[in-house]
Amino acid sequence: MKPSLKAAIEAIRAGGMVVMVDDENRENEGDLVMAAQFATPEAINFMVREARGLVCLPLEAEQVDRLGLPPMVTRNRDPRGTAFTVSIEAATGVTTGISAADRARTIVVAANPAAMPEDVVSPGHIFPLRAHPEGVLGRNGHTEGSIDIARLAGLEPAGVICEIMADDGSMMRLPELRKYAAKHNMPVVSIADLQEWCREHGRGPVVGHDLICTPVPAAGEMVAESALPSIFGGHDLRIHAFRAVDGVEHVALVKGDPSKGVPLVRLHSECVTGDALGSLRCDCGAQLREALERISASESGVLVYLRGHEGRGIGLANKIRAYELQDHGMDTVEANEALGLPADAREWDAAADLLRHLGVSSLRLLTNNPDKESNLVRFGFDVKSSERLEIEANPFNRAYLATKRTRMGHFLQEQPA
Repeated sequence: MKPSLKAAIEAIRAGGMVVMVDDENRENEGDLVMAAQFATPEAINFMVREARGLVCLPLEAEQVDRLGLPPMVTRNRDPRGTAFTVSIEAATGVTTGISAADRARTIVVAANPAAMPEDVVSPGHIFPLRAHPEGVLGRNGHTEGSIDIARLAGLEPAGVICEIMADDGSMMRLPELRKYAAKHNMPVVSIADLQEWCREHGRGPVVGHDLICTPVPAAGEMVAESALPSIFGGHDLRIHAFRAVDGVEHVALVKGDPSKGVPLVRLHSECVTGDALGSLRCDCGAQLREALERISASESGVLVYLRGHEGRGIGLANKIRAYELQDHGMDTVEANEALGLPADAREWDAAADLLRHLGVSSLRLLTNNPDKESNLVRFGFDVKSSERLEIEANPFNRAYLATKRTRMGHFLQEQPA
């Protein structure tokens, strides 16, 4: 395997980006390319800021058909046959659709192999591209290249691409693209190299060839451990204190040996009002108790209690300010935005780091939030299944739960008033 292709596969597998170049007799351009399942607001913002081209979502034909996306035009006159579909937006969990966070959300939703037509709407701010069924062996475009390199990396066959433009608005050519890649510490890979490999070895995941398979090293540290009998989780739990790389201390309650088998895992965001004070405005306290009971009943499991996540990351005082706005008619998303804060400011890298310290690689995830699953996958975990944790609504949190379902994309059943 050529070193450039090996480096590119490793970068894609680790959630990074590569510079992919085509033939000088074709477009003679370079695109930033990454796997769609790893799309984050930060990644999309980097593409928009540093590449400046159009952010597109290459998908296999089966996924395009699954989403029910018609072509952008009935007669495609593009000499290179670029197969745009209608533009899309995620049906839930976005605002205007143009922000980096909204576009990342749309990409992750549309690239999910379980996505259905009702999960997206048109028009929108993301531009899907229908790939040739034979990949780079059928068409030598960045569309097919992004999908095939994701396949070689063992990931979902969907990519994100964005043309790389120079400061003056012209397209970068190969010499400038190499300098650009070196500046941003990215591999450069050619579609020709992908075609050569796929002709000889097929388009399936690459095994061996000294590929690096662990994408992110653990950076924080475990600082304490003890037994912790719990009225919620039984008498055989152990508590671990973990200090993240930013100095924040988090907690894991552990049942059994989570490094063996497929443990049941819950990522629980700190909520003083719900967890400690019994607030009825949210479902946090009830979810915490239910999760500990289910983990205690499992052969092995982990509840990661994430500090610094109060109010979805906006802090306790701001959460209380948002409550006041909700008392005057705003929903939880509108209240955060009225305070000049994001709807969800949480980061999940500390949780991933903690789980790696516990030896977790495969897991069953206890969540209603698709963002938790996509982030764990982005960090290299094998999420075998996602199990729901629904709590019966009460008069004080019914509107809040409805907002999580309709505006934030949580997997919740509609509950009667």
